[in-house]
Amino acid sequence: MGASRTLALWGFLFAVASAASFALSGIFASALLSAGWSAGAAATARIVLAALILAAPTAIALRGRWHLVRAAWRPILLFGLLAVVGAQLAFFLAVQFILPSLALLIEFTGPVLLMLWTWLRTRVAPSVVTLLGAALALLGLAVISGVVTGDGLHPLGIAFALVAAIGVAAYYATGAMGDHGIPPLPFVGLGLAVGAVVLILVSATGMLPFVITDAPAVVAGVVASPWLLVTGMVLISTVLSYVLGVAASRRLGATVASFTGYSEPLFGVLWTAVLLSVLPTPLQWLGAALIVAGVVTVKAGELLRARRRIAAR
Repeated sequence: MGASRTLALWGFLFAVASAASFALSGIFASALLSAGWSAGAAATARIVLAALILAAPTAIALRGRWHLVRAAWRPILLFGLLAVVGAQLAFFLAVQFILPSLALLIEFTGPVLLMLWTWLRTRVAPSVVTLLGAALALLGLAVISGVVTGDGLHPLGIAFALVAAIGVAAYYATGAMGDHGIPPLPFVGLGLAVGAVVLILVSATGMLPFVITDAPAVVAGVVASPWLLVTGMVLISTVLSYVLGVAASRRLGATVASFTGYSEPLFGVLWTAVLLSVLPTPLQWLGAALIVAGVVTVKAGELLRARRRIAAR
């Protein structure tokens, strides 16, 4: 029992630390975009450099165990395409049009989308509690987007944030898969490598605008080299965040880890307020509260349902 509690405690700490560091990515991205970088260039630099940093540790961790990679190619591919390329690129595109904190809040409706997809695929209805949570989250999304008042956020920002939400759902679902035997660090390293290859190919074809400038970037009124921000984004908001997040999912399971991960939008609001001195409007605060309450209710419904299944056995 003591070992189990210790494992859960470390998982919780890993999840919160991952959320706090992930939430900084919006600040880094906004500063780079304001300095003239394209969203494609910022996302590509982030993923490629992170993949290079983890290349050697990944190779060392998998020495003599590369057969595990062949057996786990599906979750690795899904992690790279959805949780890395889909989530990160779409989020960077979203923050071109809306505040990072609001993009994060919309992005974290991912588990609600996952629940709806599971319902559609399995034809098994969720519990009443889960459906109530989904309704609250979707209502919050409508409020925060401005549909209620007719003075909405930019539709492209909302659309890209919703695409990122799909990536978030894939992140927790694939990150929690530990039966393939690949530890968190090399699993993330392989996923980032997949994402890096895809982004390089897309950028090389010209399908994704790739613009990098040496113009100084500004964060919290401080002028800094854009490459300093890239370094922070790679080390703090990518390598550290992904490894801690997968480690948390392995210890807590996808449901509980994603439940804890909903502190990320709150950290996003905090970082935006502290570093950019920008706060959502009162109506957007209401929408944010509904989204958080809805997602928490969804996860609570899933936990209750899982416990009832265990008790019924």
